[in-house]
Amino acid sequence: MLSEANAEQPADGSAAAAADGQLTAVVAELEQHADSLGWDRPPTLFALVPTAELVAAEPALAAALGLADGPVDAGGLTPVEQEPLGDGPLDEALAGIQWPPEVAGCALINEVLVLPPSAGEAPAGTDPIRWASEHPARREVRLVVGVVRDGGRASLLRIRPTALASDEPVVPGADLAPNLAAALLSTLD
Repeated sequence: MLSEANAEQPADGSAAAAADGQLTAVVAELEQHADSLGWDRPPTLFALVPTAELVAAEPALAAALGLADGPVDAGGLTPVEQEPLGDGPLDEALAGIQWPPEVAGCALINEVLVLPPSAGEAPAGTDPIRWASEHPARREVRLVVGVVRDGGRASLLRIRPTALASDEPVVPGADLAPNLAAALLSTLD
């Protein structure tokens, strides 16, 4: 997946608001991309690179993607899909990543199980992952979390439809997965 995510310039013209808008646009684009691929996908990591720098460094690639046909948004970010993370624990995979300075941020698409607060804790001596996966109130969700070097973050959560709930609500928020956002930010240090 490689395309420019554009967001409108905020009315106040602030650089921080523009950067947040760009990140939010990239996260929304990635969620749409993931939705087009369907469910039951492994975690997918993306480098977020400044589009203007990509166009300057890789003009042939930019032309092939249609990024060189018009003006390039100076604050635009382009997601670049990375190699699969493997089958190990996600936190360990992220701990081993260190992005070069040319990467402005990163984003991760990950499917997880969530339980309502009323589910409580897994009983003592029970495997919590198995307990959660068998819990009748479990819901599968797809999280898309993006971060940039200045600490900005954006995220979306899509709830997987079930036989009883066929709609797929998408919930936006900056801190839907604060621990995951922190882990992604640590890859940019």
